[in-house]
Amino acid sequence: MINDIRQIAVKAGEAILQTYDDPAEVETKEDDSPLTQADRAAHNCIVGALAQLTPDIPVLSEESEGISTEERLGWKRFWLVDPLDGTKEFIKKTGQFTVNIALIENGEPTIGVVLAPASGLEYFAARGDGAFKRLGQAEPVAIRVSEANKTKLRIVASRDHAGPKVAAMLENLPNAELVSMGSSLKFCLVAEGAADLYPRFVPTMEWDTGAAQCILEEAGGAVCTLDGYRLAYGRKDLRNPSIIAAGHPTIDWKSLLPG
Repeated sequence: MINDIRQIAVKAGEAILQTYDDPAEVETKEDDSPLTQADRAAHNCIVGALAQLTPDIPVLSEESEGISTEERLGWKRFWLVDPLDGTKEFIKKTGQFTVNIALIENGEPTIGVVLAPASGLEYFAARGDGAFKRLGQAEPVAIRVSEANKTKLRIVASRDHAGPKVAAMLENLPNAELVSMGSSLKFCLVAEGAADLYPRFVPTMEWDTGAAQCILEEAGGAVCTLDGYRLAYGRKDLRNPSIIAAGHPTIDWKSLLPG
């Protein structure tokens, strides 16, 4: 199904770009995050397409409504969608926003597609088949995490949400290189070997990480909670704990944690 999902992401990206130059009214959701017409358009596009492609698989999107916790917890297999990850980046027109679509099976992401519509940059993976990157109309190329220079680690962080703990980590790594990036593209930089670690100590939601986790894991990396366990899905609380997205397995990221 991976190619079908890639095409759905492209269609959602096209819907987003229709309002890129004029995002119209920006609303504020209950959690103070922004919501635009593009979020809704991409959500409707993806949910409708998935309902046709796999009518037996439920969909959980950031913009979904009316799905109870009890209903969710009964799902063994579901689509996990962030129709517009990085709405703030979309509003600021940085281009660093993505469409994220993941298939979750028994708590694990087994398909992941991350598309940056503004640049035509795409990352995708299916469990057991490796991870790939494609730019524009070029052929996809396989990607892999890279071995780290432990004396000069490359740390990728959010433009808007890095937080004080990341700053504390960097203080302990005076030779580290900070790579700034928005949305789930941060995970993808680690997956393609352009960064070594992405620490995230401030909240994310399941739909922020599912697709990119599949890509990073297929590229040889990992997404873990701070106690070293693999980040799992389909939990009662949709909010993720603090996480580390790590590249090459030789990186002793636990020794780098602040405090």
